[in-house]
Amino acid sequence: MTREAPQVAGSRLLGTLVDLRDDTLGAYLRARQDHGDVVRFPVGPPGLRTHLYAVFSPDGVQQILGTRAAGFRKENSVYGEIRASIGNGLLTSQDDEYVFQRRLVQPLFTRRRVDGYASAIHTEVTATADRWAARADATVDVGAEMAEFALRAISRILFGADLDETVEVVRRCFPVLGEHVLQRGANPLRSPRSWPTPANRRAASAQQELYAVCDRIIAERLAFRTAPEGDGDDMMTMLIKARDEDGSALDTQAVRDQVLVFLLAGHETTATALAFALHLLALHPEAQEKARAEVDDVLGGLAPGADDLDRMPYITMVLKEAMRLYPSVAIMGRKAVADTEIGGFRIPAGADVYVSPYVTHRHPDYWKDPEAFDPERFTPDAEAERPRYAFFPFGGGPRACVGQYFAMLEATLALATLLQRFALTAIDTEIPLELGMTMRAAGPVRVRLTPR
Repeated sequence: MTREAPQVAGSRLLGTLVDLRDDTLGAYLRARQDHGDVVRFPVGPPGLRTHLYAVFSPDGVQQILGTRAAGFRKENSVYGEIRASIGNGLLTSQDDEYVFQRRLVQPLFTRRRVDGYASAIHTEVTATADRWAARADATVDVGAEMAEFALRAISRILFGADLDETVEVVRRCFPVLGEHVLQRGANPLRSPRSWPTPANRRAASAQQELYAVCDRIIAERLAFRTAPEGDGDDMMTMLIKARDEDGSALDTQAVRDQVLVFLLAGHETTATALAFALHLLALHPEAQEKARAEVDDVLGGLAPGADDLDRMPYITMVLKEAMRLYPSVAIMGRKAVADTEIGGFRIPAGADVYVSPYVTHRHPDYWKDPEAFDPERFTPDAEAERPRYAFFPFGGGPRACVGQYFAMLEATLALATLLQRFALTAIDTEIPLELGMTMRAAGPVRVRLTPR
C-alpha cells in the first residue's frame, strides 16, 4: 500500500523554508536520519505552501535518474533560474532539443578527443606548481588555487588564444550569477527578473558581460572559419563546426549556451574535487605517501599523460573518495510528471523531487563510518558490492554528465603533478561549505607546501 511520505517538522508560518535556506545540507542529513529514505519538506507560508520531496536510497535515486527518468523532468525553479542565467545548454535543455544537443556535443568528449586535451591541462597545472614553488610563503589556499587552475584549463581548451580575457570575466561574473540562481531558486516569493532590484541589476550586468565575451569570440571564429587556414582545434571552434546527420548545426546562441555550461561544469566541479582531494591528503599523511609512491613508481619523474590514467588506480580512488565526501553537485532536482511511488511512498504529480549525492554518499547502510576518509572504499571489489547509485557524483541515467571522463582525466593529471612537486600539510582542518550553482568551500582551505 502506498503511503504518504513522512513530513519534516517546520514552523507554522514558513514550514521548513528557513532551515532549507540556512543549512540545506544539514536539513537533508537530519531528515534522512529522523525519517528515512523518502521525506517531504513543507515550504512557505499557509496558502502558498508547497511540499518538496527528497529521496536518499540508491534504489530510489536510480529510479529518478535512471530507470524512470522520463517521469522526472528538469523543470523545477532552480533549473529555470540556471536556464535564465546561462542559457538553455546541455545542463537544462530537454526532449528533442536535449537529444539534438547531446548528439552534437558527445563527439567532443570521446576518450580519444579528451586525451588530446591533456597538453592544455599539463600547461596550466605546471604553471600552478611553478607559481607555488616561487612563493616566499609556503602556505596556499588550495580552494582558490584549484578554482583558478581549473578555470584556466577549461578556458584554454574552450577558447585557445583568447584565454586571458575570458578567465577574468568568468572569474568576476559567475559568482554573481551563482548567488542569484541560489537565492531565487529557493525563494517561492521571488520577484520577476525584470524588476530593477539591486540583485537583478547585478545579475543582468554579469550575464551581459559573459554573453558579450562569448559572442565576440564566436563571431571571430565564424569569420576565421571561412579562411582556408581556419582549422582551429579549440572546443569552441569544434562546436561551431559540429553537424548532425542531416547537416543541422548549433546556432550562435546555442554555441554560447554550451560554452557557458562547459565553463560552469568544467571548472567548478573539478576545482571542488581537487581542492578537497589535496585537503584530505594533507590531513592523512599515510594516504598521501601511498598516492605519491604510486605517482613516483608510474611516472618516474616524467610528466603524466593521458596514457597514465589507468596506471594510477590509487590516485583515482583518492579522487573518488574526495567526491564522495564533497560532491560538487550536492543536490539534484527534478519534477514528477505524474503520480508515482518511490520506496512505498507516494510522489504526487507536479512535485519537486530532490536527490542528494551529499546525503546518499553518507548513507550508513552503504558506507561504513561514512564521515571517514578511506580511498580503499573504491577498490574494484568494494565498488562491485555496492548498489550502482550509492555513488553518483556525475548524476546517472540518460542525463549523466557528458564530461565525466574529462573531469577524471583533468583531476588525475593535476593531482599527480602536484604530488610530484610537493608534500602537503593541512593547516585548516574543518572546512565550512556553501552552495551556489555547485558546492564549494565557504572559506580558505589552507595547506602548507614542502617542495620535494
